[in-house]
Amino acid sequence: MECPEEFTEFAAAEMARLRRTAYLLCGDWHAAEDLTQIALTKTLLAWRRISKQANAHAYAHRTLVNAYLGQRRTKKSGEIPVRDLPELLGQPGTTELRVVLLAALATLPPQARAVVVLRYWEDLSVDQVAEILRCSAGTVKSQSARSLKKLRESLGRSMPDLALAD
Repeated sequence: MECPEEFTEFAAAEMARLRRTAYLLCGDWHAAEDLTQIALTKTLLAWRRISKQANAHAYAHRTLVNAYLGQRRTKKSGEIPVRDLPELLGQPGTTELRVVLLAALATLPPQARAVVVLRYWEDLSVDQVAEILRCSAGTVKSQSARSLKKLRESLGRSMPDLALAD
């Protein structure tokens, strides 16, 4: 199959954003690369249909999230339980804080993690996240609230309240 020039331009423009989103979803750069490739491949296969509707970005995002959730459903967790948790304290503005936040994000179930990443990292509206995940806006709101509460608890300190958009 020959790759249309418009798709090549689209892929070049979207690849970094898709890869960052994939990393936030799975927490592994290699797996993020794989998810990005899956999303772009499926987008290319549907290019004729979606490029005319100007929905390529939304399609690629949905495909990325679906690939992530599909892999999480079919694989057992690669996490290994340990007796003692490592001391993970980070200071604002440091790399350690980023590691602590990513570790806390990794404690969320796949669907909840997808909601948090799309809602707060990608800055999508409740309705946009609901459309991508094919669920109701109420589900997005409730999962956002529960996930933020769990993140606050797992971080062991109070985080500023984030207002959920309606």
